[in-house]
Amino acid sequence: MNNLDLGLIGNSRTSALIDRQARIVWWCYPHFDNNPLCCSLLQTDQSDSSTDSFGFIDLLFPESHTVRQIYQRNSAILQTRMKDDAGNVIDVTDFAPRFYRHGRMFAPAMLVRIIKRVAGRPRIGLRLRPALNYGADRAAHRSGAHHTTFFGGAQSMRVTTDAAVTALTEEKPFFLHDSVTLLMGPDETVDGAPREIGRSFYESTLAYWHRWVRNLAIPFEWQDLVIRASITLKMNAFDDTGAIIAAVTTSIPESAHSGRNWDYRYCWLRDAYFVVNALNQLGVTATMQHYLEYILNLIADSRDRSLQPVYGIRRETQLDETLAERLTGYRGMGPVRVGNQAWRQVQNDVFGAAILASTHAFFDSRLERPAGRQMFADLERLGQQAVRVYQEVDAGIWELRGSQRIHTFSSLMCWAACDRLATIAAHLHLPQRAVYWTQKAAAIRKVIMERAWNSKIGSFVSTFEGERLDASLLLMSELQFLAPDDPRFIGTLRAVEKHLQRGDFLLRYDEEDDFGRPDSAFIVCTLWWILALASTGETARARSLFENILKCRNHLGLLSEDVSIDGKELWGNFPQTYSMVGLIQCAARLSIPWEKAY
Repeated sequence: MNNLDLGLIGNSRTSALIDRQARIVWWCYPHFDNNPLCCSLLQTDQSDSSTDSFGFIDLLFPESHTVRQIYQRNSAILQTRMKDDAGNVIDVTDFAPRFYRHGRMFAPAMLVRIIKRVAGRPRIGLRLRPALNYGADRAAHRSGAHHTTFFGGAQSMRVTTDAAVTALTEEKPFFLHDSVTLLMGPDETVDGAPREIGRSFYESTLAYWHRWVRNLAIPFEWQDLVIRASITLKMNAFDDTGAIIAAVTTSIPESAHSGRNWDYRYCWLRDAYFVVNALNQLGVTATMQHYLEYILNLIADSRDRSLQPVYGIRRETQLDETLAERLTGYRGMGPVRVGNQAWRQVQNDVFGAAILASTHAFFDSRLERPAGRQMFADLERLGQQAVRVYQEVDAGIWELRGSQRIHTFSSLMCWAACDRLATIAAHLHLPQRAVYWTQKAAAIRKVIMERAWNSKIGSFVSTFEGERLDASLLLMSELQFLAPDDPRFIGTLRAVEKHLQRGDFLLRYDEEDDFGRPDSAFIVCTLWWILALASTGETARARSLFENILKCRNHLGLLSEDVSIDGKELWGNFPQTYSMVGLIQCAARLSIPWEKAY
């Protein structure tokens, strides 16, 4: 049975997921949003032993089991050690090359696999069976003296190896005397012997990640957690444009048979503020600046049209949904969607999300290109839109497809847009604009206080004049709308706990939507809860809940979007950037300071 005990490898250009048996089960090639050459994560209608099955890359090691699977320390290099019943042992090392060469970043759309004998006389087989067209077809192949190219349509991927080519094409087992290297990537000739190239790429990539990690600003406690989350965040950042994807996968359901299957291989503006904050906390200035440039370019692109909730990694605006009919889905729980119709939705929180993220560009002196008055003018255009729509219906942060209401969080983000514009204006010595945006923020705040407060339950509610709650209300203090000790925020926190708490987790809301009533916990909502508790002084409780959520991570320290209420099973797209960012924020907030650590 498929599960999310998967490891992520990548280099900010391409990425893949590998299971405990060293099978590559998901690999979109050449980039995050392209057709998956490996898609067996979303296939259940083919037998592993069948010669007709495809959509994966793995190896045959009869009667074997995984002894351990770990990331090499402070890196994105995954190592799987396997042992058979006769005591033969092999190591499988997987990574995507990333390092500086000739004065520039070398990060090709390539995976490297090195299979090494550790003990005994292991006999293995190689199985490379890429898919095309989202599992509809098996790639054809042609071979040269030391390589095999898999192709179909406009897509091609070359495997250069020091193993016998027939070992790839005929899948016949062979004795592994020392090691075998597979270089899987562009259909181009490689300059050198595969073994030497693989070794060189491995050493250079390991050195790159070690240098990168050494420059992180991390809390005293939970250091390994923060490092793993940071590396995962970096792998999900697209070098070419700066976009950061929500997750590597598409259509892993939020819970069993829920139908909540979405394609998350895109960039959501709602994530922007939290991602920028996390990058700033980590001191990852280059990645942060590149991401800010992506957002600022989206703002510039939208001068003649409304800002969308989600964009493609190359700033594409149209992400029309289609169904991959030949993929049965994770554990057979389809459908498998390609594209995300949320690009068409009206979500009024996007103006605040874009401005909150962009605010950082005006205040961080480390940035090569700090924002100035011209960018402020672009942000003011978004602010004017926020003023126009803060009392209008929309799909809300949870992207409801079947209902439209005035969502408190959307209005809150419109307030935040105006509030931060006032702050930026003061920083730029524009007193008239500062007064203007202060007044607009005050007017929106007054409406929210009147229309979103429910005196019967002593709490803010999720929609104007409503009675229901949702977890986004916990961000009122985080966004500086209310002080953490404000009785109204404390009342909202208690009401959210009363209605949404399930054991040690938090639902995002507890009412029926387009797909029924949610029955899994949205991980980032529980992390927002932890932040809210920490801000109100309930540190011991916050730490306890945080330690509990850490137990939900898979064996490699990764989280998906959702978790079952009992905390035993991960669901949703994987690994989820929002969840990993939340871990970083909570660790930074809860850790004891370095100066008090010893």
